[in-house]
Amino acid sequence: MATSDDSHPTVVVDRVSRQFEVAADLPRAGEGSRLRRLISSTRPRSKMTVHALRNVSFVAHSGEAIGIVGTNGSGKSTLLGLIAGLDVPSRGEVVATSQPMLLGVGAALQQDLPGITNTRLGLLALGFTPDRVELTIPKVLEIAGIGDAIYRPIRTYSSGMSSRLRFAIAAAAEPEILLLDEILSTGDAASVQRAEARMVEVRERAGTVFLVSHAAKTIQDTCTRALWLHNGELIQDGPAEETAEAYRWWAWNVAKGETDTADTLMEKALETRLGVSDAGREVNSLRPTTHESTSP
Repeated sequence: MATSDDSHPTVVVDRVSRQFEVAADLPRAGEGSRLRRLISSTRPRSKMTVHALRNVSFVAHSGEAIGIVGTNGSGKSTLLGLIAGLDVPSRGEVVATSQPMLLGVGAALQQDLPGITNTRLGLLALGFTPDRVELTIPKVLEIAGIGDAIYRPIRTYSSGMSSRLRFAIAAAAEPEILLLDEILSTGDAASVQRAEARMVEVRERAGTVFLVSHAAKTIQDTCTRALWLHNGELIQDGPAEETAEAYRWWAWNVAKGETDTADTLMEKALETRLGVSDAGREVNSLRPTTHESTSP
């Protein structure tokens, strides 16, 4: 993916794979009767390997907003977890210039405490001094846009309000690398616009934003670049408009039952792998924060 001369790498994902061993109730020969199934249920459960990511490589640069699209189970959230350092790859390497900040729909808030108290606790947990917390709270309230609800317990919030407050707290920390997992999927148009404006501010400070979303249109509207993942593989890496549109057209045909057209589109994408290349040459330039595994 070509970048401007004044940008610099912030995250390198080099030939990364992630697999999990999970328990599974696989059918066995001769277990058709109820008695045999009951006997079988007492046996140790079989294990199967799930390949969440397969040999994924790319380089993210300062000033980019990178959308990640793909169906459920394609590896999007797994990839964000690896970049954030919450998990390590089974094979390959992830290198970042600073500690990424991951914000997802499951980010914790204390349900019985008011939003304003959660804001203070969240900013303190991010390393803010008490004085800086008080100076930052107005900015958080502006980004969140939830009005007097900030003084009510979180348990009274809608999912959209909770999501907006989590985003506002994280964005106030001004991270160099911000990871957003479906965080723009809830909320009204005004709140989404505020979130988008904050993403632009992060990028203008030479930061990098990753955004996972099921909505290709959101990626097209808010990102400069997009990655299309499918069954753990990186299918396409390119400008957000083109890549998200390719994914959206494939997904539309799948939803409409046009399997032949969808299969043809996927075969073409797999053949070309637009923008997909090896990232290893840039790994050595980013060594401060590394999440690595060389296990087979």
